[in-house]
Amino acid sequence: MSLISVLAGLPGVRDADLVARVEEARGRAGYEFILKQCQHEQKTRDRAVVLPRDVRRRQEARDKLEAGQGDRQNLRHIHSVLAICGLPYTRQPVEVREYERTQGRMSLVVEAGKLRSPDGRGEAQPLPYGSRARLLLLHLCSEAIRQKSAVVEIEDSLTAFIRAMGFPVTGGKNGTLTSFKTQVNALAACHMRIGMWDGVRAKTVNTQPFSSIDVWFPNSADQKMMWPSTITFSHEFYSTLVSHALPVNVEAVKVFAGSPRKLDLLFWLGYRLHTLSEPLKISWDALKEQWGQGYNRDRNFRRDFAQEIVQIREIFPKLPIEVTDDGCIITPAGPDVLALPAKRTSRK
Repeated sequence: MSLISVLAGLPGVRDADLVARVEEARGRAGYEFILKQCQHEQKTRDRAVVLPRDVRRRQEARDKLEAGQGDRQNLRHIHSVLAICGLPYTRQPVEVREYERTQGRMSLVVEAGKLRSPDGRGEAQPLPYGSRARLLLLHLCSEAIRQKSAVVEIEDSLTAFIRAMGFPVTGGKNGTLTSFKTQVNALAACHMRIGMWDGVRAKTVNTQPFSSIDVWFPNSADQKMMWPSTITFSHEFYSTLVSHALPVNVEAVKVFAGSPRKLDLLFWLGYRLHTLSEPLKISWDALKEQWGQGYNRDRNFRRDFAQEIVQIREIFPKLPIEVTDDGCIITPAGPDVLALPAKRTSRK
């Protein structure tokens, strides 16, 4: 702390301009508010200088969540099956037309499809993949739950969501508009088979995420991104979404928006905590079966998995997961450990 701030008696404020701002407000109405504001600004400046960007973003998210933990404005939803059985992390060759994941009592099979081009040709689309496909599904599932309808009013909300996730809206071959368009097309063309079973009954749902979608993207970032007024979920997908919507805090999603693996881990932890009634031990073999995609060495997988859990816990310090020599242990906890609001109880 600087000498001037010590003499002024201003704990947590060091920079001369902030000290001057507080001193100017001393003795006036709103002094305490100005002091807290400057203390927060000093903390933000200190982190910007000392901490790496990703660490700073995690700590900033933690500060926001602690300030307004469980705020319903941060609440979003994703289909539980997609939280357990994620999409591919990376782009698959167009020749790869099917992707399957099974975990626990759920399975997901995604089949790539075709879309008609403006000249009437059928164009093969890749399998949906990566963080952008997950973010699109998160946004659209959230809007369907919020609007309580399979027919979702879109307008400019998705453009705003893309910006909120930290992506610039840019055109051109390598722009974000093109990458998001690729995932919109892949999701619009694909078919999904969602399987669920409980040892007594089994159910398979054959569906497409969307039954109707028509999106036009401009080539220039200066042009307005034109969306249809609505996007329609298929009846089958929407009905299972209503029954299996998993709540997520969007502030954490923003931090990990560029990493499909960390998004999947975040969704998976939310699902596990949502369904647990007693502590759950998961072996390294089981963890690798679900999360070991692309790893040849167990040592590297265990190292990276443990580090990713540490990073998520930097945002949610009360997260009840322990990484051990044998795997991990997840203990039941309330929604507050993931900064989710408590369920509303109906009033009679």
